[in-house]
Amino acid sequence: MFAADPRFMRRAIALARGGEGHTAPNPMVGAVITDSSGRIIGEGFHRRFGGPHAEVNAVRSVSDPALLKDATIYVTLEPCSHYGKTPPCAKLLIDCGIPRVAIGCGDPNPKVAGRGVRMLREAGIEVIEGMLEDECRSINPAFMTAHTLHRPFITLKWAQTADGYIDVRLNPLIAGALKISTPTGSVLVHRLRSLHEGILVGSGTVLADNPRLDCRLWPAAMDAPRPIVADRRNRIATDYFPATRRSIRLDRNESLSDAMGRLYSEYGMTSVLVEGGATILESFISEGVYDLVRVETSPLRLEHRGGTKAPSTPPFPPFRTFQADGNSVSLYWHNSVTGVNYI
Repeated sequence: MFAADPRFMRRAIALARGGEGHTAPNPMVGAVITDSSGRIIGEGFHRRFGGPHAEVNAVRSVSDPALLKDATIYVTLEPCSHYGKTPPCAKLLIDCGIPRVAIGCGDPNPKVAGRGVRMLREAGIEVIEGMLEDECRSINPAFMTAHTLHRPFITLKWAQTADGYIDVRLNPLIAGALKISTPTGSVLVHRLRSLHEGILVGSGTVLADNPRLDCRLWPAAMDAPRPIVADRRNRIATDYFPATRRSIRLDRNESLSDAMGRLYSEYGMTSVLVEGGATILESFISEGVYDLVRVETSPLRLEHRGGTKAPSTPPFPPFRTFQADGNSVSLYWHNSVTGVNYI
């Protein structure tokens, strides 16, 4: 077994993050190629869905292809073994004559799932698996969750006052005058939206606000997430759904678990951001159908003035808390498939 160096896998992980917000439903992947002396001679990452994979970009970046005959490639995810939008990366590595491959983690997609490793080994390539496995898995929580649990990765998000109110619609004297989220917090929310393929709200939110549900404050976003509306009382006109970026209506007779499974099986969706209101958020929490919770808390208090109570935060501590313009943002992790992610 060759003496692979984890430093190069850490570099591959850093490269992989360059595809953030652009690769879904594919994973982010990074690759580093070193020569026999341990010098980096090529790098690449998966830049966008439908484009060349990390291994392809790394191989293309090598100035002298003859160096590949005694090279090692470090790749964060098992090389693919099937023809999709691009040819199999495992076959590319075989054809290039690369003799050694270090892999961060296996690919749970049943189209790959060990086949890439098997192709490489059958071709006589020396393979190391599981290098920095947890770190490599954690950069793709949506991809890993979707192909393991057969539903999208689900993020719940809301902003609340210090005394636990999510909005002030019940008090017409102050409705519209109070902003819970800060300007910086709003930008971060739009970044969060850009990392999800779908964004779910209830019919009450649509009727009250007619929200745009886009990523206009985060210019790095390539596409806005697809709107999903929980409209179990059929309050939204049917023409709203094809007209508003091909919105999806959840079936009134489905459980949340079944509905999320259908988003994956029927629409291929690997990540959903749930923005509320409070009733929808509480439903996801009570049924345990979620992976990440983001709560932004303002120091403002409504006290006796009233409003809509915020959902209950999870009964375990946040894994991360940070400040945004004086507001506190807490992230709660509820996912056994991957470690703490990058959001």
